[in-house]
Amino acid sequence: MQADRAEVLKRMNSIEGHLSGVRKMIESDQYCVDILRQTYAIRKAIEKMEAIILEQHLHSCVPEGIKHGREEAVIEELMQLYNLNGAR
Repeated sequence: MQADRAEVLKRMNSIEGHLSGVRKMIESDQYCVDILRQTYAIRKAIEKMEAIILEQHLHSCVPEGIKHGREEAVIEELMQLYNLNGAR
């Protein structure tokens, strides 16, 4: 988990830096397409970070929850994440 945490924090720092850069681009009235390219890159970086967190959750928290008799709660949490992602 420590390696995953370090990777997630590294990605968070990168995302924060990109967000700051987008703010500066907007404030200095940069070309819209250039701003959108940056926002798309931020979205992809967030998706990758989410994938790392989800994979860790599936390998650690989910099995632990099932072992401790929380099957329904674990399934409900996963369904909530599935629905948040827009999948139906």
